Amino acid sequence: MPQPRLFLVYEPEKACLDRLVSQGYPTERAAEISSYLAQSTDLAPEFAEIWREAAKRGITFTPLELDQAAAAITSADPATSLVWTLTDGIAYFRGGSAPALARLANSRTLGADDSLFALCQDKFRSGAVLAALGLPVPQAGLARDGRWLVEPPACENGWFVKPNRLGAKIGIWPDSHSRDLGHALELSRRVFSHYRDDVVVQPYVAGRNVRASFLDVTGHADMSSLGVFLVDSGGDFQTMADSLALYGDTGADARATGAYVEPALVPLAATQPAADAEIRRIAAKLINGLGLRDVFSIDLRVDADDTVHLIEFEVCPGLPCFDFRAYCRAQWSMSLAEAMAETAARRLVG
Repeated sequence: MPQPRLFLVYEPEKACLDRLVSQGYPTERAAEISSYLAQSTDLAPEFAEIWREAAKRGITFTPLELDQAAAAITSADPATSLVWTLTDGIAYFRGGSAPALARLANSRTLGADDSLFALCQDKFRSGAVLAALGLPVPQAGLARDGRWLVEPPACENGWFVKPNRLGAKIGIWPDSHSRDLGHALELSRRVFSHYRDDVVVQPYVAGRNVRASFLDVTGHADMSSLGVFLVDSGGDFQTMADSLALYGDTGADARATGAYVEPALVPLAATQPAADAEIRRIAAKLINGLGLRDVFSIDLRVDADDTVHLIEFEVCPGLPCFDFRAYCRAQWSMSLAEAMAETAARRLVG
């Protein structure tokens, strides 16, 4: 029988940039958009380490660029194959096709099914589903190039404006916390001009930023294995500039020059145990009601009175990012490569 094989499917940052430029995006904008795929750039130097850790556990690690995935997955033995999708996307990025390819080939996948890969990339639609599940997600309006498709609710604290399908919770610019709806529509025109995207306009919620990370290394982990951390970056919310400083070559340059310092991570339970417990309840509902499994992350805001606001979920968390590495160390006492290999081995060889 062939040796069990882990396929890690990723969309390269450079390939995405070149494709966007060919579609007419200015190079600067294409570089900003493709920077979200820098996790594949950051993880590539560790492929050899992941291969070694996988080999120790009796499996073969095979990283696959997205354009090679169809041929490789459909020709592999589904009985001994596991597909792990590193980069998702339904608009600018195409990684959401990988779990569908695996399903077509009858191969096992690690992570949520392909329907959630599409849902989580459309913030307006995913918010509607989360609200229907009774989860504490802010109600949202939707605008396109200066006109309302759905008007947002009134809010004394203003509104937060973010792209709908660009794949992040970020507000792009420092003025994305808008104090009036006229300005929110102006931001929608700016986003449409730069990125050809709609904007989600939500009531602004105060509080501290929290990231909850999950990787089911053992194959039967429960919510006690969820890592819930306050993320203190010194700012209220993440902008495009902050995002660029996290990953890839731009991030490496920012860290090398001291222009960027990684945010501090503090376990939420240390200061707000009630909010920590509520977030674990929310995560359990996402698993049972929505179908999250294996690996995911959740972004939230937490008030001083322990009120929790669910902002979004991700089925492809940034594995090589500082917060997920810290989670692997804190929860599983493993490096990222060890945790990935062990997770795959539990599915492939038991």
